[in-house]
Amino acid sequence: MRPALERFAAFCQREGIDEIRELEAGDLREFGYMLREGQIDGEIAASTANTYFAYVRAFLSFCVREELLDANPAKTNKATEYLPEDTNDSSSQFWTPEQRQAIVNYATKRVDMANDGTIRTDPLTASRDRTIVVLLAETGARGAELFDDSKDEKRDGITWGDVDLENHVLSVFGKSRNREEVPLPKAARDVLKRHRRYTDPSTDEWPVFPTGQFQSKHGVLEDELGEDRLSKAFEERGDMSKTDVLDNLLREHEIAPPSISKEGARRVMKRLTDEANIELGDGHEYLKPHGARRGLGAELYALGESEKAQQVLRHKSIETTHEAYSDLKTKDLAESIDEIRE
Repeated sequence: MRPALERFAAFCQREGIDEIRELEAGDLREFGYMLREGQIDGEIAASTANTYFAYVRAFLSFCVREELLDANPAKTNKATEYLPEDTNDSSSQFWTPEQRQAIVNYATKRVDMANDGTIRTDPLTASRDRTIVVLLAETGARGAELFDDSKDEKRDGITWGDVDLENHVLSVFGKSRNREEVPLPKAARDVLKRHRRYTDPSTDEWPVFPTGQFQSKHGVLEDELGEDRLSKAFEERGDMSKTDVLDNLLREHEIAPPSISKEGARRVMKRLTDEANIELGDGHEYLKPHGARRGLGAELYALGESEKAQQVLRHKSIETTHEAYSDLKTKDLAESIDEIRE
């Protein structure tokens, strides 16, 4: 039970929960969400996440028996709302090198088509989508670190102020709940340079991946300028579309639009996977953001660069990296036996 309870103790410390009696069902729901994030990132299996939660629930039942709690907050539907479904499927998606190249090539071609006017997508959106693909593929960053997370007020997507092309790093709000540096290899730096020319950010607070949702931009402007001022701008727009009015106001008043959400980024990846006709033989519907992170780690690990994989993925220990890619290690050992006997 030690790994589960240590993880729970660290969660409580981070949330400022000092005593058992302070725990509520909402706190356990957030702990379940944290376990789900670990499962999405490929650090633990869905079965492990559920086992960890069961251990914590058992510990809290003990606390009830010892009269430290009136009731067990983990024994509620609310507490288990975000736990991942345990499908007994131990396999996690990771992008293969071929899939990674195919999706990058298509996203790049899509920018060219947008510039030529052969597709209805505007060049800025196409550039944004290409940058999403490349940063996922090349940096090992988590989706929650790059995009807006509606369930976490501290995760509102990366901005241009987080990008340091000169020192080849990207600053993110990491899983540790602290700022962490993500390395930017050449492919990532190149696409960011091109994307910056498309976005032409007016401030460092401008998101690298601005949302395309009308209501999200409308809401920000309404909060900053007021409903009356916004309504007047729509009345005087002439032939200009309402979306263009919003975009012009954002730039004119240097009001940063919201970043694309994690859900929005997943929709982008699903659309690009479908349009690129990429075949997935692993039972997954599309190339998911967390699969890019696992794919990069798998490539490094397969090359014998386990320590580099640990550093890129920012695992706290090499044991975490070994556990995440134990299947590759076993396969490598099997091939080594074959080579020796040959």
